[in-house]
Amino acid sequence: MEVKVLSSKLVKPAFNAGAAPATEYIPLSMFDRVTFRMQMAIIYAFASPAPSTAAIEKGLAAVLSQYRAFSGQLGVNPDDGTPSFILNDRGARLVEASVDADMVDMAPAKPTPDLLKLHPDLEGELEEVVLLQLTRFRCGSLAVGFTSNHVVADGHATSNFLVAWGRATRGLPIGPPPVHHHKDLFKPRSSPRVEHDHRNREYYQPSPNAVVGHHGDGVDNIVIHKAHFTKDFIAGLRASASEGRGRPFSRFETILAHLWRTMTRARDLSPEETSKIRLSVDGRHRLGKPAEYFGNMVLWAFPRATVGDLLNLPLKHAAQVIHDEVARVDGSYFQSFVDFATSGAAEKEGLAPSAVCKDAMCPDVEVDSWLTFPFYELDFGTGSPSYFMPSYFPTEGMLFLTPSYIGDGSVDAFVPLFEHNLQAFKECCYSSAE
Repeated sequence: MEVKVLSSKLVKPAFNAGAAPATEYIPLSMFDRVTFRMQMAIIYAFASPAPSTAAIEKGLAAVLSQYRAFSGQLGVNPDDGTPSFILNDRGARLVEASVDADMVDMAPAKPTPDLLKLHPDLEGELEEVVLLQLTRFRCGSLAVGFTSNHVVADGHATSNFLVAWGRATRGLPIGPPPVHHHKDLFKPRSSPRVEHDHRNREYYQPSPNAVVGHHGDGVDNIVIHKAHFTKDFIAGLRASASEGRGRPFSRFETILAHLWRTMTRARDLSPEETSKIRLSVDGRHRLGKPAEYFGNMVLWAFPRATVGDLLNLPLKHAAQVIHDEVARVDGSYFQSFVDFATSGAAEKEGLAPSAVCKDAMCPDVEVDSWLTFPFYELDFGTGSPSYFMPSYFPTEGMLFLTPSYIGDGSVDAFVPLFEHNLQAFKECCYSSAE
């Protein structure tokens, strides 16, 4: 796919009163500090007649006047050196591009490196928090490549922004303004109680000689398989996993349990090995904070089991392990983390956040579930997108779950695997056998 870049510019917020407000510094919260330092990248496809660039840009300028963190920068407060979001209204990067070909239906496609051409260049030091690329195809269709810095906002906050952007483009009220972090928002208890092992969950003790992160090794051997689970298949899985249980497991718990077992089988691991999942848990409701909170408010559950138990015990076992571990990450767990993060112990002991990007997770799994985010509600005036998907993330074992574009309750799972494990995964992925 040959993509021709036509223009690149900064879109600054359009304030109703005309004059921009003064620069503000929003201190990073303890949740921002332990999250992944990466660009969150997604692709939208809009069929012809697609919305105009002028309308999209005007809506972007309007929504950035409320979501100033997405038009600012990451830096430090010069008064005290605190790492902060700088609300300086620098702007979001908007790139226009074209492809002299018709847009093939992206629905059956798997993510490939070609998807990266639908984003601005993400190499090197990025000065903007948000980078967008509008790529128009010969047939009149439009691909919107959206990337944002995960340190600034989690998936919940980003989805709020995207829905507001669509509303602004359509001339509708944007909705409730975002609520930002401030130094008194997450306070330790008067008698702090660290009741969980945060040193080995949100943090870890790095080895002096360890090299952490993407090394580039083995990426060429990773393929991303898109598994499509129909509504009926999911219903069958849930019935099987929930048999004899008063309240059935959720759709998410069931699909993740199935994929955990399927990936474990395809990897051909020894029965004695332990596999664990890294699973995001939203803290807004658990801490009694507003849904409009803009930033990160996520910790992680870590379900774990031996390979032997995952493969020899029924699906119900894996689903129960996931359910129980997520239930443990409740309001008191989040408050325990706040108490630990504000104690200074992590800094004193030289601990580092455990949320780091890797080339491969094996024997473990990481999952990003977008099943409940309203990503399909991004409407620029010509209707909802015809398709939505994560961009190209070739990290073995990092799953993305999204609602299918079909809109019938089916689910798409984007599963990065080593190429030599792909056939084994396909052979058991669509089997509901115990």
